[in-house]
Amino acid sequence: MNSLRLNGLRKLPPGFRFQPTEEELVFQYLKCKAFSFPLPASIIPDLNICNFDPWDLPGELGEERYFFSMKEAKYKTGNRINRATASGYWKATGSDKQIISRRNQVAGMRKTLVFHMGKPPHGLRTDWIMHEYRLVNNYLNPEMEKWVLCHVFLKKTSKKSSEEEIMQSFCNKNRNEALGHRMEPKVYNFMREKDAESSSSSSASSRSDITEVSSSACSRQY
Repeated sequence: MNSLRLNGLRKLPPGFRFQPTEEELVFQYLKCKAFSFPLPASIIPDLNICNFDPWDLPGELGEERYFFSMKEAKYKTGNRINRATASGYWKATGSDKQIISRRNQVAGMRKTLVFHMGKPPHGLRTDWIMHEYRLVNNYLNPEMEKWVLCHVFLKKTSKKSSEEEIMQSFCNKNRNEALGHRMEPKVYNFMREKDAESSSSSSASSRSDITEVSSSACSRQY
């Protein structure tokens, strides 16, 4: 089966879909990539996933996309992985899933990440999801361990323009912060209200006394 090229990437002919299982992704693609073995098909490109926002990644926007990437340290010293992009960051969610072979051996792990716009910890959650696959093998050297396989897709939602709403909400949030809009707490003066009630009661009482006196005076006259 011949594949076509689009923007430097291999693309399957019309009618074909790349729908590998998780086991195939780990054992047939990622393992071969890490050990420099021939790949079953050259349709997964190499790139630094953090150099792109999810909507700017190569390929069709509505399709599920796969990439080989190397984990990049956030700092020169330390083991934290860089997850930041130009417009936001990928945040891990849930527990990692084991990828088990037919021999009932754990040879890979899947980490689920959700893309957030903005800066942590106040980023705005989006519907962009990434499954990051890594190998688990005692024979891997440090360079091999850096390779991961990323599966990026836009979660299906009932909202028609979910991405546009997220972008609009993010822009509104930044605009409000720039203008310095803050909600001021409203203080309720109970003492003032109480004084007003007392004053009102006193006035009512005075009017009542005057009425009684006037009534008595009228009674004496007649």
